[in-house]
Amino acid sequence: MTEPGGCFLPYGRHQIDEDDIAAVVSVLRSDSLTGGPVVTEFEQAFAARVGARFAVACANGTAGLHLAAMALDLGADDTVIVPTLTFLATANAARYVGAEVAFADVDPATGLMRPDDLQEAHAKVVNRKVRAVIPVHLNGQCVDMEAVAEFAGRHGMRVIEDACHAIGATYRTRAGEGVSVGACRHSDMTVFSLHPVKTIAMGEGGVVTTNDPDLHTALLRLRNHGMVREASGFVQREEAFDADGQPNPWYYEMPAPGYNYRASEIHCALGLSQLRKLDRFLARRRELADIYDRALAPLGLLLRPIPRVAGCASGWHLYVVQIDFNIAETSRAALMRKLLDRGIGTQVHYLPVHRQPYYRSRYSNVKLPGSDAYYASCLSLPFFPAMSGGEVERVVATLADELVLAE
Repeated sequence: MTEPGGCFLPYGRHQIDEDDIAAVVSVLRSDSLTGGPVVTEFEQAFAARVGARFAVACANGTAGLHLAAMALDLGADDTVIVPTLTFLATANAARYVGAEVAFADVDPATGLMRPDDLQEAHAKVVNRKVRAVIPVHLNGQCVDMEAVAEFAGRHGMRVIEDACHAIGATYRTRAGEGVSVGACRHSDMTVFSLHPVKTIAMGEGGVVTTNDPDLHTALLRLRNHGMVREASGFVQREEAFDADGQPNPWYYEMPAPGYNYRASEIHCALGLSQLRKLDRFLARRRELADIYDRALAPLGLLLRPIPRVAGCASGWHLYVVQIDFNIAETSRAALMRKLLDRGIGTQVHYLPVHRQPYYRSRYSNVKLPGSDAYYASCLSLPFFPAMSGGEVERVVATLADELVLAE
């Protein structure tokens, strides 16, 4: 039951304003609902915002990861290193193309894959080629991409950043240069999710950025059934061209199958409108994080925020705390149920993927203690721009009340 005077607070929620509604209505009144100019406008604006040469809009973040794996031509002879503390889609993208997954451990405090974790995961792979790594910017905080790129370069690996939590995040290089996540300074491609609980929303949607024109071309082809419509790419000349050598106007080819992973004009209109407000949304999330930090400080070691990563300005997708449930003498499930009864929604991000039934049966005896330690204590609290400072304080007060009662 929600407390008197308080509304239910989910762990995440989109924010849709009148300008977003107007943008979508404008497309609905236009001549094109898909495959039109708004998709291109959104892609160009997104690429400019993150500092990449190209951006490709797609159906969702999972589709983006799959497209990236296909664009690199990963396959059954390959292994892909994936940190186990992530959503299912990161590892599944490798399996979609037939590649095997080597799970890397993570920092038990931040949940991020460290350079040593990457090195250890690579060293454990025998008799197979490690073709790629997919570092994950968990909760909005950044992996050490400079170190990842250096290791990948030494071992002939490609790099796909999973930035589904990290739109708007930045990090500093060892030389002090600021890099926007998505600029692909230290990766081949970066994948974003614009799901409604993310910082900006398309309803369902994703974006892949790259600086490589060949990868850009591959991504565009693969998101549209693998079709080629440019005459310069046709290989069946008798089918493609008429007697005068002109391309037949109806003709297209499919050199290899792709998928229907397109994003519509409707989704991109919403994404473009939301993108214009990204800085405002980020600023508000940082304000709320500061309020949480101050309110949580008196609780000490019992309940504390995950530590901040040096040199990273977080994208602030989630606000995660770590709770010592042994000291609290309660379980996480019991606490979550009590909070829900009082109108506060929480979530756990994530059960380490190597512990999922499919991967447990495929790769037995995987021991990743850092991820287990992070998972055992993490809890995502309500966190979205429309929250007030008073609502943050209500969450913390309710948490403290329930944890004290549990002792």
